[in-house]
Amino acid sequence: MASHKTHLPYIGKTFTIKRAKPVLVVPAEPTPYEFKTLSDIDDQDGLRFYATGIHLYKGDPSKEGQDPARVIRDALAKALVYYYPIAGRLREEAGRKLVVECNSEGVVFVEAEADARVEDFGEEPVLPIPGAEKLLYGPGDYGHDVTNKPLLYIQVTRFKCGGFCFGLQICHVIADAPGVFQFLAAVAELARESRCSPSVKPVWDRHLLLASSTPQISQFSHLEYHEPDTPNNTAYDIMLTTPSEEMINQSFFFGPKQLLALRKHLPLHIRAKATNFEVITAAVWQSRTIALDYSSDLEIRVLFVVNARRKRRFRKIPEGYYGNALVFPVACATSGRLKGAPLTYALELVKQAKEMATDEFLQSAMDLLVTHDRAHFVDTRTYLVSDITRAGLDAVDFGWGGGVYGGPATAVPATASFFMKGRNERGEEGVVVPLCLPEFAMKRFVIEIEGLMQDPDFDIYDC
Repeated sequence: MASHKTHLPYIGKTFTIKRAKPVLVVPAEPTPYEFKTLSDIDDQDGLRFYATGIHLYKGDPSKEGQDPARVIRDALAKALVYYYPIAGRLREEAGRKLVVECNSEGVVFVEAEADARVEDFGEEPVLPIPGAEKLLYGPGDYGHDVTNKPLLYIQVTRFKCGGFCFGLQICHVIADAPGVFQFLAAVAELARESRCSPSVKPVWDRHLLLASSTPQISQFSHLEYHEPDTPNNTAYDIMLTTPSEEMINQSFFFGPKQLLALRKHLPLHIRAKATNFEVITAAVWQSRTIALDYSSDLEIRVLFVVNARRKRRFRKIPEGYYGNALVFPVACATSGRLKGAPLTYALELVKQAKEMATDEFLQSAMDLLVTHDRAHFVDTRTYLVSDITRAGLDAVDFGWGGGVYGGPATAVPATASFFMKGRNERGEEGVVVPLCLPEFAMKRFVIEIEGLMQDPDFDIYDC
């Protein structure tokens, strides 16, 4: 099995950083003062935190004399003219409803210097990025109170090699991954001076994703917002009780060879129809369940993010919409059944859950959220998967090229994984899946996932 251990783990302990005093960047031109209501998908409890992002760039000799921090700060001020709600502050109204006071108070911007080089983070950096906490500035805490605070924090860190890091923390209620990319793409266009305004104009239109005037939950069970059954009244979940210092991070690479090996476990009539996402999700979910050794009678779930944009099964969401346009379908099974069944069983459960993700499911979820106090999606014995391979975060170019890494800084919480684009040591493209598990479980997971790769013609270390 192709796996990447965290590159050069010592770097996070050894490089030092000096931050300048944080400043507030406001829109470069006057913007409207108004209150804008978030959608009923935006302000659910599970999205009230600051998502992280890191982008690493090598130095460019042709940019000698140009300061990336200054270029980005100026471009940010211009972009906020179009994305002025991001420069505002969240307020909470009756029923825990969030609105944005568009008051142009600004976003936080920090310049920093580090005695590190881009190369120190590895040829193909993977999660978690070593020393990420030094490259980010902001609240940082999952589940942090997001009202009355800046919605965006940016730190640009110059490296001694001439490269730099762009780190951000952004309040998830204001934008999802495609929305963040759209905003960063606008900043990048203005930084490169390739346009005088963003090529994709932002669209607010959060009214398109509101609960019904008379909310009612349809035929959907919405397991994503209901705790799993707990026999003997125990809610024990080792993933939620293991101290962070006892958790191990490791990333796994799924390229053409790995996917071919996995598909050989599936019947012929299923192989051609299953997507790479479905195959990887099923394999990781099943192997992870075996590794954690849950009691056989416990219900185990996988929850994944489905983007509702430009999908025929959902209402039309206009180009430029940067709010959260997502649902969380769930597949579930008892631990004993999942651990003892062939891969096809897990795959079929994943496919069935994906098929549930329709516009009716979306509307039902919004109605549930407003009648259940903006509920938080469940993480007990639940593995959350977010596929950002198409989000475009790795392609943000402020004028120094596409960078050597672009994506999340950490997989928060530990019960979640991002599916990301990546390469192995031979330069082959594929999907990288960062995983966080207790040490004993990580050892078991490696054995299980490698076992799925066993094939007379397949060398699990040929990657």
